[in-house]
Order: sequence, then C-alpha cells, then structure tokens
Amino acid sequence: MDPNLSSPQAEAFIPVREEERIQALDVIRGFALVGIFLMNIEWFNRSSAEMQIGLPTGLSGVNWWASRLVYVFVQGKFWTMFSLLFGMGFAVMLTRAERAGRNFLRPYLRRILALAAFGALHYIVLWSGDILFSYAVGALALVILLYGKWKWVLVALVGLVGLGFVPHMKPLWGLAGSLAYVGVVALYLRGEKRMGLFGRSLPVFSFVVLVIGTLAALIAALLWALPHGPKEPRIPMTVVSVLILTLGFLSARFHQPLEPRARRLAVALYLLPFVVMTTFGVVQLLMPDPGAAYRAQAQAQVQAQPPAQAPTTAPADKKATKTEAEKLMAEEVERAKRIQTYRQEIQTETRVLSKGTYREVLAFRAKQFAEHAPNEAGFATVLIGMFLLGTWFVRSGVMTNPREHLPLFRKLAWIALPIGVGLGLASTAIATYHIPGDPKDGFQVATGLLMMGNLPACLGYVSVIVLMVHSDTAFSKIKILAPVGRMALTNYLMQSLITSFIFFGYGLGHWGMGRARQALYVFVVYAVQVAFSHWWLGKFCYGPMEWLWRAITYWKLPAMRLDRPEGDGSLRAAELPAP
Repeated sequence: MDPNLSSPQAEAFIPVREEERIQALDVIRGFALVGIFLMNIEWFNRSSAEMQIGLPTGLSGVNWWASRLVYVFVQGKFWTMFSLLFGMGFAVMLTRAERAGRNFLRPYLRRILALAAFGALHYIVLWSGDILFSYAVGALALVILLYGKWKWVLVALVGLVGLGFVPHMKPLWGLAGSLAYVGVVALYLRGEKRMGLFGRSLPVFSFVVLVIGTLAALIAALLWALPHGPKEPRIPMTVVSVLILTLGFLSARFHQPLEPRARRLAVALYLLPFVVMTTFGVVQLLMPDPGAAYRAQAQAQVQAQPPAQAPTTAPADKKATKTEAEKLMAEEVERAKRIQTYRQEIQTETRVLSKGTYREVLAFRAKQFAEHAPNEAGFATVLIGMFLLGTWFVRSGVMTNPREHLPLFRKLAWIALPIGVGLGLASTAIATYHIPGDPKDGFQVATGLLMMGNLPACLGYVSVIVLMVHSDTAFSKIKILAPVGRMALTNYLMQSLITSFIFFGYGLGHWGMGRARQALYVFVVYAVQVAFSHWWLGKFCYGPMEWLWRAITYWKLPAMRLDRPEGDGSLRAAELPAP
C-alpha cells in the first residue's frame, strides 16, 4: 500500500470493532439508497439531456416544494455518499488482503471489470442514468493514482495521444488528458522529491504549478499593459493565474506532514473543479456580454432557415466595426444552432422513452452509451477525490473504530451538514433553471455552489447515521436499514428494473408523474425493498448481484445458502463495497 495512505491506526483492525464498523457502513448504504432513488426518479420522467438546465419550470404547490426540497437536501449528496462508501470498500478489501497475505490487485481488477459490465448493461438495458460504469472508470483511476508506475503511465499517455490522430479516435485525447491529470495528482501524493525556488525547497508538483502560474500571471499583465491588445482574455487570464498560483502555494504549504496528505488531497480533488466553475461563473456575470444585441436575431434566423444556411449580414453596431459585428453575429448563430439541436435531442429522447417500443429504447440507449462512455474519464477525476477520502476514513481508523471517533462525527454533523445545506439554499436563491444560450442567468454559479456543498452535506449525513447507529436511544433503530445496504447493488438495479417498467412507454407508461407523487412512489418502493432485503438475507448470505460480483472478484463460487449464524453471514456479506 502506498505510504501516503498508511497510519499507525491502520493496523488496529480488531474483529469486534470491525463488525461494528461494517454494520455502520451497511446502514449508511441503506440510507444512501433512498437518497439516490429520490434523485434518480426524476430522470425516469424527464429526458436525461435536461440535466443541463436544472429544475423544471412551471411547478406549483406540492410539486414545487418537492422539487426544491430534493434539490437542497438530496441532489448530489448521495452519489457523493456512494462514492465515499466505494472508497471505504476499497480500503476494507485492501486491508483484508494485507492481513491474509494475498494478492489484491488481480481480484480488484476483476472486480472493476465486472462493475463496468454491470454498468454498461444497466445503462443500455434499463436506464441511461447509470453510475456503476462511472465508478468502474473511477476505480481504475484510483488504482493508477495509488500504484501506477511512472514509466507505464507515460507510455500509455504517449500511446493515447498518438492514437488520437487516427480518424474517429479523437475521444482518446480526452482520455489522455484525464490520465495526465491522474499522473500529476499521483506526483503530489506519492512524490517526495523537492526543488529549490527563491531559496525555498518545494515539492516538484508545487514547483511546476508555481512556474505555470507565474507564466500565466505574466501573460495576464502583458494583456493589461497593451493598450490595443485583446480585451476579452484579460479578466479570465488574470483569474486563471490567481487560481494556479493559489493552488501552487497551498500544495507546498500542506504537502507535509505525510499522514493527512491523502485527506487533504481528496478534499481538494473534489472541490477544485467546482471552485473553478463558480469562479468563472462569477466572471461571466461581471463581464459584458457582447453578443446580447444579436442573440434574438440569430435565434430567429436559425429557426427560419435550414441549419446548413447561415446569415450573411449582420446589423450595424456603433461600438464595433463591421468585421467585429459579423463575427459576433456568426458566433450567436452557431450558438443558436446548438440550442436548436439540443432541444431536438430532448424532444427525441422524450418521445422514445414515453412512447417507443422496448426495441427502439434499447437502440437509442445503446447509441447514447457509445457516445457517453468516452466522457467518463473526465468524471473519474472528480470521483477519485471521494474514493480517496473514503479510503482515508478506513485506513486512518475513523471508520474501523467509530466509537473512538464520535466527537469527530459530532463536529461534522453540527458544522459540515449546515454548511452543505446552506450552500444548497444559496444556490436556489441564485438560480435553479438554465436558460439555454443565456450566459447571464447565474446558473453556473448556482451549480458550482450546490456541488461544493455536496461534500460537507455528504459528510454530515454520514456522521448523523454513525451517531444514530451508536446511540442508546430510539435513533439506533435505524439499524433496520442494514440489510438494504448489504444488498445495495441488487436493490439499486432493482429500483431501475421496477421504475423503468412503471414509467417508460414500453411498460405501464406513467411518464411525467408529478414530483410529489414521485417522492411518494420512492418511499413505497423503498419500504418494499427493506422488507424484501430482511426476508432474503434471512435465507441467503448475499444478495443475488452481490453473490455474482463476489464470484467474479475471487473467481470461485461462494456458498449462497445461509447455513451459518446470521451474525457470521452478515460479516461475510458486508465485505463487498456497494456501488
């Protein structure tokens, strides 16, 4: 195991404490399942393409309240929680392999491949909102981050860049970018070499980042100094240089000591893209919008003409030359075309899912998956932050000995949860809906704030559940959710199986159900799953999908029938991390 994830507490894997920890993790998984269901249910009733434009408009009454409550308290909080749990499962499997003296990487790679296959089939056969495939890609990125050899990372990087020049292989450049990102992060996590700069010794990662930031700052200063130079890049380049220099300074400041490095890096990996998103959203709001005068006219021309035709004239503009006006008009025409294409995609997906046959839906989702899969490498750069944080929770001893860390969980519950929910409320106050083509609607800022708040909210929820599990009051009854968590993969797929039949056109066709009724539906189905999970695990050691996943991971068929005491069966079944 990489030393950056080790600590003196990592060896304290006492069986009694381990059983207690596993019970807490299963309860958290069970709780997370209802949250992820509340978030997913909307996208069995709306086109997935509409995820880019936020909450639906025109809602009122209980539907309005239901949509806002889910937005503030649920949206984004539970895929982060599952990601955290996935990282914890990774650490549990790693620690047990270390204790048993057995190989870890070989079975874990089989585990990742199996999860990728489950995710691809789930996406195509049941529902395009799958996250299992994303987790598989993220898990591979985590393995590269912790164990990747520099030589092979560079070879793979060069190979991907080269293959990207082959016709129709350009998506490999995005994959190369994500691999390079993971490699740079690994340099920070595992690198101990230092370089001198202005008389100070800095980690190599920080040295490189500060050099890049300094160059960006010089370019920004030059743009401001040139009286007739381009004006539009001035503010963005200034912001970029400040962000890069800040990252370089913080990475140098907090590289040591070794023990908290993984935790700090994990938080930074998650927050960094959303801090950048929010910052540039603010910049976008503050900067003038030169295309505003042309937007309505461009949209009208695109709607009136075939997409292949483009306007050849542009209105005069007192503050712009004719060439600048034509350029602005052309940009707005292209944007209007993209918006029109986007709206057509929404209409097509809505028609296929709400009225199409299963064969049509299957072909549609297969095409979607082929286009969607190459982009997962980008999402993996966010997931590895949560995976790494979950790994730290186990390796540091926080989740292996939760009773000894209850003060930490209390702090997270009282501090992190209000911060996370507060950022969600701030997001709703700015914008909950994006007007396609309008860069001034504030939606990017609102989304960035919401995503930043997901991390503290997730940690707060986890802490509340841990405190309830270890409570001597009626709150400890939440342990009833443990069997649901032990069958998390089965229950997650079952939710999609049932719900796709209920809502899609090839089933019962209840497409378009109101948000309040969607929430009621979720709680009814989830209650059935709680009862089913208790019944199933009263007879079997594992859920059916957990059994299959374990068989592929260890390449042997485990016993399925429950021929041992229930407590022992619970301990064995809980070895598998949930999706």
